[in-house]
Order: sequence, then structure tokens, then C-alpha cells
Amino acid sequence: MAGYGWISLTTDYGTFDGFVAACHGTIARIAPGIQVIDVTHHVPPADVSRGATVLAQTAPYLPPAVHVAVVDPGVGTARRGLVLGTPKGLLVGPDNGVLIWAAEALGGVETAYELANKDWTLGDVSRTFHGRDVFAPAAAHLALGSPPSDAGPRVDPATLVRLPDPVVTVGDGWIESEVITVDRFGNVQLAAGGEVLAGLGTELLVGTVRARRGSTFAEVDRGDLLVFEDSAGHVAIAVNNGRAVVVLSVQPGDLVKIAQR
Repeated sequence: MAGYGWISLTTDYGTFDGFVAACHGTIARIAPGIQVIDVTHHVPPADVSRGATVLAQTAPYLPPAVHVAVVDPGVGTARRGLVLGTPKGLLVGPDNGVLIWAAEALGGVETAYELANKDWTLGDVSRTFHGRDVFAPAAAHLALGSPPSDAGPRVDPATLVRLPDPVVTVGDGWIESEVITVDRFGNVQLAAGGEVLAGLGTELLVGTVRARRGSTFAEVDRGDLLVFEDSAGHVAIAVNNGRAVVVLSVQPGDLVKIAQR
């Protein structure tokens, strides 16, 4: 089997400690020729939904790879480790929903295996650091060409843990959608796809705040709200030279209503 030249890493480990370096080092010791892309290590701690969203929106733009996601508040419990096969790459991580949206973005789950091969783990497995001891070494073996079936028993994809689908409701001249992410610029991304904006006019209300539909930040005055389709194809809300998250006082999981004025 040809394998992959790339591994991507998405975690909530942060970069103040040595956790990420330990994962890189584990991969390098097993597969020194494999290149690693750090998607992010600043997923909020234990925020599985945020990790799932970031990986799903990023993985399609990466080269075919083994994608490792470790946002794992259930580490050390009976939750399964997984290797998922898709048409455009493999995914490795815990069975807590963090992998599923990315798998769908890469063409859907074709095969699923429980990660149970003890020959792939790093020595005595820590109960609190499966990223280093289980998932990183498994990704390295897979990147070198080991078949996913070597990971362990086959898993019925219907039994995989899924996160709840975010709320999206579309009405006549309005939409209501769940906030799924807030980026470092304070832009608020909704679960709704950008295509729903076609049913709205230009002059809008976001909750009770006046806004304008557009495509670039400069289309509104400084400090004003812009509703637009972002680079990931979602409805998003921004403030020209400001932070929409502050103006709207929302966080992921909140519902936001956008209506025509």
C-alpha cells in the first residue's frame, strides 16, 4: 500500500506545554519522512464540536493525508479509538464525534475500524495522553502504508458517535441558525449555508441590530455589521474594524436570527 506523505494534527493541547512536540516526535521516530501539518492546537479545551468544525472546514484543502483529531474529554475511558477511511484520506481519533464531519467533507465514511492494535501503540499507554501513545503512532503506521484493517476490528459506521446537527431554520424573509464558531477576529460563523442568503434582502436585522448583506468588509461603514458568506461557505457576521461577537454578545451554541428590515 502506497501510504500518505502527510499527517495533519488538530488538538486542544495548546502550545504552552510539550504535548504537541511529543506527538510530532512520536510520528518522526516511526515515520521520519512524513510531513506534519498543524491545523490548530488551540481548540478550546474539551470542545469537541469546535474541533470537529475546524477539521471539517480545513481537511478538504489539505493534501491527501492521515488526519488526527484529539479533542478527547473521554480519554482513558471505554470510548473507542477509530480509523475511518474516506475517498480522500484517513481519519484517526476518538469515537466522540470529532471525526465525523471531516469524514463527510472528505466524501463520507467508507470503512471504519476500532484502533486496537497493540503493536501500534507507544510502550505503556498513558491513560491521559492517547494523542502521543495511541493516535500519533497509529497515524504514522498508516502514513507509511499499513492498511487500515490492521488497526483492529471492523466497526459498523452506523454505530459511530455523532454530534447533534446544528440548528438551522429558514422562513419567509428570515433565518435562525446556531453559532458554530467565533474566529480570532470576532467574526461569528453560523451553521446555515451561505445559499440561504439568497432569500434575504440587503437591509437586515441581526437580532435587533441593523446590518447589511454584502461580500466584503468595506461594504459597510466602520463599526457596522456585515452579513456575508464566508470562505467556508457559511453565513457569517462581521463588524468592519470591530468584533461582531462583542456587538451581538453570543457564543457557540447560541441561536441568531437574521431577518429582512
